[in-house]
Amino acid sequence: MESLIPVINKLQEVFSAIGTREAEIQLPQIVVVGSQSAGKSSVLEGIVGRDFLPRGTGIVTRRPLILQLVSILTDDKEARITDKGIIIHATEWAVFGHLKERIFTDFDEVRQEIELETERITGKNKGISGIPIHLKICSPNVVNLTLIDLPGMTKVPVGDQPTDIEVQVRDLIMNYIGNPNSIILAVTPANQDFATSEPLKLAREVDPEGDALLCLFPHHCCRTLAVLTKLDLMDHGTDAMEVLLGRVVPVKLGIIGVVNRSQADIMSKKPVDDCLRDEQSFLQRKYPTLASRNGIPYLSKTLNRVISNSA
Repeated sequence: MESLIPVINKLQEVFSAIGTREAEIQLPQIVVVGSQSAGKSSVLEGIVGRDFLPRGTGIVTRRPLILQLVSILTDDKEARITDKGIIIHATEWAVFGHLKERIFTDFDEVRQEIELETERITGKNKGISGIPIHLKICSPNVVNLTLIDLPGMTKVPVGDQPTDIEVQVRDLIMNYIGNPNSIILAVTPANQDFATSEPLKLAREVDPEGDALLCLFPHHCCRTLAVLTKLDLMDHGTDAMEVLLGRVVPVKLGIIGVVNRSQADIMSKKPVDDCLRDEQSFLQRKYPTLASRNGIPYLSKTLNRVISNSA
């Protein structure tokens, strides 16, 4: 079924070009939901293996980002030829839906373009828009996936945000996760109470069967996968073993723990690959019996398997 993922990606491109909303067509997709500062950006950059997302305080993601990951072979010359016959001299590149004539090989420029395109629609304030940004990344280091990153959930408006920003963000999230073909990736920090996770609360509204205790039928609509971020930032003497084993809140598609890059890692531009090695070392040391079923690489493979099975 994995062969269907590129077809789904192509359909999304076509619908974008003709102005049809993906939510109306209800294509299989993975929707990333989490509160501000939950670590969504680090998770996505870990999956891609590149720094490419805007950073900052407050709501940084202010438009849906529909991210298509296309796995290519390093020696696949055919994959390096664009529609205009231009040969790409790089092993990884990115193309925006609104800027198809330009090939990005510098991922710092990808980040800048996301910021510019966001401001083009929303302005420089902290308001949000439901108009998505389409970004395709081709790399030998990714698995075939379509991910949708949404604005982080917030409670209190800051600066010039509209007073109903909480409602706006919630409505936008519900519009995407309400699609019965959406896999909900609920991101929650390990240093917060998992039992009161806001992303899981929203997921239950549209996917009550995502709770493993309620999912009595193996082929019923159970489409929530939880990600527990910041495993290394828990209080001294505590761990997330019970949460990861599903004994606190069971989640049908599972709970996967990851270690986010620190602010120092980001500021020093520490390569994502090095951070993934550090993550694996931490998991082997802290959770030796669960290390093989947690971490960003395992999350990527799990998402690919889940979306392939739903296609």
